[in-house]
Amino acid sequence: MLVCAKSMKDLRFDELMQVYEQSNLEAAEERKHLPAMYALQLAEQDFRQYLQEVFFRTKGAVYCLWEEKGCYVSALRLEPYRDGLLLEALETKPSCRKLGYATTLIQAAQQHLMQSENAKLYSHVNKRNVASIQTHKKCGFRVISDCAVYINGSVDYRCCTLLYEC
Repeated sequence: MLVCAKSMKDLRFDELMQVYEQSNLEAAEERKHLPAMYALQLAEQDFRQYLQEVFFRTKGAVYCLWEEKGCYVSALRLEPYRDGLLLEALETKPSCRKLGYATTLIQAAQQHLMQSENAKLYSHVNKRNVASIQTHKKCGFRVISDCAVYINGSVDYRCCTLLYEC
């Protein structure tokens, strides 16, 4: 079932952190000088702060989650971008990968978009992440650029930009 969160109170944050477990562990590794558990807590704290102070304060931003049996299994963020929305932070709980949840979530988010005025959905994906690129293509996205230009203006040549038009 699709869940759309427009504020922190709409999220079960601890459960969301289970979906982003791998990303948070990677972020914690950047703090090698700290004990692993403390570094992980700081990564989760930074994520919470970003959601509270930046993401949910952005007009039109929405967190989309796929729920199975009352538990989050996949998540993504939608944020205003250019002439549409940017799909970012697509991730599936490690124990639930390769079961089609990312595809299901993207398709549900696309259906949700059809009810709004946003007709374009962009996504930046690392070029080495073949599984994610294929998932996007399965959902009707096409590659439109061999780099990613982020909301803050920075450019990443390790990523490509994909576009879905309703």
